[in-house]
Amino acid sequence: MSYLVFNLPLFRTRLPMRLADLPQPAATTPGQVTFVGAGPGDPDLLTLGAARALAEAEVVIHDRLVGDGVLALIAPGAIRVDAGKEGFGPSTPQAAIHALIVGHALTGARVVRLKGGDCGIFGRLDEEIDALEAAGIGYGIVPGLTAASAAAAAIGQSLTKRGRNGALRIVTGHDVAGFAEQDWRGLARPGEVAAIYMGKKSARFLQGRLMMHGAASDTPVTVVENASRPDQRVVAATLATLPEALADVSGPAVLLYGLAPRRATRALTQLKEARA
Repeated sequence: MSYLVFNLPLFRTRLPMRLADLPQPAATTPGQVTFVGAGPGDPDLLTLGAARALAEAEVVIHDRLVGDGVLALIAPGAIRVDAGKEGFGPSTPQAAIHALIVGHALTGARVVRLKGGDCGIFGRLDEEIDALEAAGIGYGIVPGLTAASAAAAAIGQSLTKRGRNGALRIVTGHDVAGFAEQDWRGLARPGEVAAIYMGKKSARFLQGRLMMHGAASDTPVTVVENASRPDQRVVAATLATLPEALADVSGPAVLLYGLAPRRATRALTQLKEARA
């Protein structure tokens, strides 16, 4: 029997490479898989539907961004499988995750696929649904609060505001091909707001692209690390200072492009009025 072996921080696990390596189905009817958004980390931000799914699950396959407080709500007898991914770091291959979800569901178990934030935002939800549909397994989706909402709440700002921005962009700093290209000209317009996920490694790339397309160097960019968690940290920066602001940020972070913490915004407005 062949296995993929991963050495990830805090744990060591062995995941099967093929469906044939998983326990063979013990039920004539496959179980149900529920995709659950775990929110940004604080268990108080979990939905009632998500809490109910965790309490009823027999198998929970979760990613690395799920908070400890949320994991504590998993039913005591449930099987837990850490199938985490880390940008530019140790990651569970997506094919192995598909094999885990399908294999456990084929035993007749109630399976929860638990993803940090909202399972439909940069969570590869469609690929996992495709794997279930190919195996004839039913599924449901319980959406969760995405990290951008928690990050904006942390700095006392709204993600949209009348007279400032009538649209919000949620973009990624990198994808499977490397640093991700975006509508830079559109993002560079004054008043634009974007929540940038997975942007730590691509900060200088983002800075260069935006300024190349006309974004002002003093455009606010607020870094919210570990949004909603006890170790949450807010770093106020501008487009000009963004790479330096991220130098010691090690946890998961959302970059709120176009937004400054409310107190900083008031101070800047007062300064401009004083100079006028």
